[in-house]
Amino acid sequence: LPSEPKIFHGRESELSDILQLLRIKAPRIAILGTGGMGKTSLARAVLHHAEVSAQYTQHRYFVACDSATNKVELAAHIGAHLGLKPGKDLTQAVIRFFVTASPSLLILDNLETVWEPTELRGDIEEFLSLLTDLTDLALIITMRGAERPAKVQWSHPFLIPLQPLKHQAAQQTFIDIAENHHNPEDIDQVLSFTDNMPLAINLIAHLVDVEGCLSVLSRWETERTSVISQGYDKKSNLDVSISVSLSSPRIKAVPHAQELLSLLSMLPDGLSDVELLQSNLPIENIQNCKTTLIRTALAYLDDKEQLKALVPIREYMQKTHPPGNELVKLLFEHFHELLELYKDFSGTEMNSATVGQISLHLGNIQSLLQNRL
Repeated sequence: LPSEPKIFHGRESELSDILQLLRIKAPRIAILGTGGMGKTSLARAVLHHAEVSAQYTQHRYFVACDSATNKVELAAHIGAHLGLKPGKDLTQAVIRFFVTASPSLLILDNLETVWEPTELRGDIEEFLSLLTDLTDLALIITMRGAERPAKVQWSHPFLIPLQPLKHQAAQQTFIDIAENHHNPEDIDQVLSFTDNMPLAINLIAHLVDVEGCLSVLSRWETERTSVISQGYDKKSNLDVSISVSLSSPRIKAVPHAQELLSLLSMLPDGLSDVELLQSNLPIENIQNCKTTLIRTALAYLDDKEQLKALVPIREYMQKTHPPGNELVKLLFEHFHELLELYKDFSGTEMNSATVGQISLHLGNIQSLLQNRL
């Protein structure tokens, strides 16, 4: 089994929810969220929790699915963890094993790798369906995105996709890695670059531990996410982690979704549905693009229903896939018209609504103005 995470803050509520679900018979649980949000760490924390260890003892299995390219390989990976004899297709052997085994917990980590391709999805979902027919098997999957595989009756209540850490948990994670002798204001500024995404916090805290806050703050001004993208894989390189999500079949199937994400990279306040349509953006099927970004957890809706992207994703997109000048120009014109409305209706009842709309976009307006300079 993989080790228990040594630094683990801010996921107590999610951990409690999963433990509650594991108390029912044969639960089916999906841990979802964008890349770098701590899905694997949460699954490992569940795996080693005292209650889970006592419930499933030696019958806990954690299978990394990253290298599986089809159902047969996925079954082979699971079979290897179960100690099954290698064979051409272990699908049925895996099922038979769990039929006769004691109550077991199976965690399939990074299942999106093999589930994402549309040509494989049916086979993977059928395999999951067979696994969830077993009455003594608890199943947990972790997947990038906000979408659960079909053909499975997932246990209620569903876990919502993992969100960024609360500020206190982000601070504690940072301090556990980089110690507490840094200026608190510098720590807060460094953390602002991460938007409290666990992977980004982990990487930038390790860098601060070596170089100090002031050096990292200075480097961020010119290098942005490259500062924390020196590793070689998605667990040690933020840019790689984001690029994995961007290269997913779900994104490739809706090519203009990346264009919308590029635009969101300029908009810290995000956009509402109305603004997506009113700004006359030449992005084909823009509502489908929005849905795709949410499904892949590259963007999210905040409490005001504004479509946004996290800071690390915005910075990465600005660096590698900046929006075209025409798109930026159209948005600039949209917000310019909004400001003109404020001027035209100053002192009227309509003006208060305009002020409210402008206040939602002060960050957007500032960002676009800086882009024009």
